[in-house]
Amino acid sequence: QVQLVESGGGLVQAGGSLRLSCAASVRTLGTYAMGWFRQAPGKEREFVSAIGRSGGRTDWADSVKGRFTISRDNAKNTVYLQMNSLKPEDTAVYYCAAGMVVVAHQAAYNYWGQGTQVTVSS
Repeated sequence: QVQLVESGGGLVQAGGSLRLSCAASVRTLGTYAMGWFRQAPGKEREFVSAIGRSGGRTDWADSVKGRFTISRDNAKNTVYLQMNSLKPEDTAVYYCAAGMVVVAHQAAYNYWGQGTQVTVSS
């Protein structure tokens, strides 16, 4: 069983930056592909970004390309989401998830964190 805990959310003005962290309870995080998803009020949860086991492969949603960067430090069992040039439409609860492949489909991820709120004011 893998427990994931997100942190780093908060309130930021449009154009600002935040870095989210996702810490895992296991020392074998390097055996999992990791993804970030988000859910805005009244909307379905959507894919944001994903990274392969070694960090060599990454994927992003079109809405965040060029603004968000995903990375991981397997020695620290932590995955990061650096979010720059934030927009009000980025406001959502952000979730990290662990799975076996780098894909955008939520069903491919077996473990999920509880989420961290990101609010971007205009």
